[in-house]
Amino acid sequence: MTKEQPGLRERKKAATREAITWAALCLAVERGLENVRVEDIAARAGVSPRTYNNYFSSKAEAIVSRHHDRIVLAAEELLARPAEEPLWEALTHVLLARFERATEDPDPEWTSAVRLVMSRPALQAEFSRGGAVARTGLAAAVAARTGTDAARDLYPRLVAAVALAAVDAANEQYLAADPVVPYRPLLADALRQVAAGLPAPPSSP
Repeated sequence: MTKEQPGLRERKKAATREAITWAALCLAVERGLENVRVEDIAARAGVSPRTYNNYFSSKAEAIVSRHHDRIVLAAEELLARPAEEPLWEALTHVLLARFERATEDPDPEWTSAVRLVMSRPALQAEFSRGGAVARTGLAAAVAARTGTDAARDLYPRLVAAVALAAVDAANEQYLAADPVVPYRPLLADALRQVAAGLPAPPSSP
């Protein structure tokens, strides 16, 4: 039997993780978070409950990790960007790349349901916990790219915090928008404004 290459194994694990997180979110939207069991998520994702538990310890973690996994991947890709590329250009590229499909107007009913699900305290707490981990990883990537020290220097931590604040602000705007709007243009605008130093909006005196 031919031994699987590590790259293939990792891709399969990533696909399984993605299937579980998507199943968890869809079921929470359909039924309400409190009405979803681990067994339901596993069945929707096509895996066993044991496999589910190998990836996640709670429903909240499964749902929220979908967002944080994007940041982890963005941090990995940041290290591979051309060395001569300005930092904020590189950051913008890797963050927007996670949302290539988010350029069309979403279904209003879906957006409203996701907004309701994401307002749950359990998910908010998991967002905070997972966000700290994602921010640390992004800061490490910024430090490696800029020759700074993520453990001692303020700069990489500040860049990571500001970049993720732009992601969060765009996400909040997306969920609150009425009528609904695509997410990717919101994130692109948020990152553009940050890169420009947050100038006053055109309507300000």
